[in-house]
Amino acid sequence: MSTFRYNAMDRAGRAVSGTLEAESVEVVRTKLAELSYHVIGIHETKAGGGLQAMFNNMQKVKLKEMAMFSRQFATMIDAGLSVVKCLDILQKQSRNPRLKDVIGQIKHDVAGGTSLTEAVQRHPRIFSPLYINMIRSAEAGGILDTVLDRLSGFLEKEQEVRGKVKSAMTYPVVVFVFAMLMVLGLLMFVLPKFKGIFEAMNLKLPLTTKLMLNFSVYVQSYWYIGLVLIVVGIIGAKAAMRTDKGRYAVDALKLKIPIFGDLILKTAISRFARTFGTLITSGVPVLRALEIVSETAGNRVVSDIVARARVSIKEGDKISTPLFASKVFPVMVTQMIAVGEETGRLDQMLGKVANFYDEEVDSTLKGLTSLIEPLMIVGLGLIVGFIAVSVISPIYSIVGSLGGETK
Repeated sequence: MSTFRYNAMDRAGRAVSGTLEAESVEVVRTKLAELSYHVIGIHETKAGGGLQAMFNNMQKVKLKEMAMFSRQFATMIDAGLSVVKCLDILQKQSRNPRLKDVIGQIKHDVAGGTSLTEAVQRHPRIFSPLYINMIRSAEAGGILDTVLDRLSGFLEKEQEVRGKVKSAMTYPVVVFVFAMLMVLGLLMFVLPKFKGIFEAMNLKLPLTTKLMLNFSVYVQSYWYIGLVLIVVGIIGAKAAMRTDKGRYAVDALKLKIPIFGDLILKTAISRFARTFGTLITSGVPVLRALEIVSETAGNRVVSDIVARARVSIKEGDKISTPLFASKVFPVMVTQMIAVGEETGRLDQMLGKVANFYDEEVDSTLKGLTSLIEPLMIVGLGLIVGFIAVSVISPIYSIVGSLGGETK
């Protein structure tokens, strides 16, 4: 994606300018047309701008930073400060160079007469569709502080769930990588030396020892084949994920993985319920809310089910019907959504579903961690034990033959 700077006139005839990230000039024109802007000029900003500009573009904006930005913004709006003044303070306080630049551009656009929604819409890499639509509903209803507070709560909860998943998986991944490196070191550097010793002594080796030593020679001689296969596998997986069928197949496979599939599904349901509930509470229309939820589901299988639910609503059906028919969403979730539709308290029911599945994710992670640790220890013990027995067996034969000769 390239960055384009534009000059245009809004519906009131006021001059506006700013930057947009897009694939081409035509895409920029389309986006500006959607904002009812009359384009005066568009030019692509050069990739130069010094090392600092390049560094700023490479910086990522974390969920934690977005949650803090939203919380502080909400507090200042509630205190009666103007939007431009709030953005000026937030820009000075931000420690992330990229977020600081984006806030500065938004402040400039808002000061020039652009609405806050249009200003944040120009930065799709920073502000998600959920964020943009909630800001739009907030400006329409005059409840910007309330919606920003909800957004910060949503982002904080999302960050909390991600943090729990990441911290629970860190230890097993580190142990697994260390174990694989240790086994690889044994195969490439230790076992080949034993092979030379055994061959020099012309020993008759057990089958397991022969297999292990031959495998170590193969790994030592053709290690690059394994590396090539890993690289090709990663590239192939990324290429498959770029296609609709490939991404759907990968995401469907994720849900079928023993133990982990259940965790992935619970996380997706929690995100679905919290995102949908937050949007409805903030006044976003149901059809638009479902469209956003479908885009941000995080799993293509869940995304397609939500998209089908949106079509069903257009045809006069209920949201819960296609969710129940999918057999992916648990019965409890579809029943609570059905009750929420009947009573007119769908947002409350979705909040309860999200809270319940947040706790389920937490308990599943704890159980998963307690299960993975002994499994990895046993697996590592079996591998190392097999290698040790394969090496020690011939040594016992040597000791035995030496003992016989001594007698």
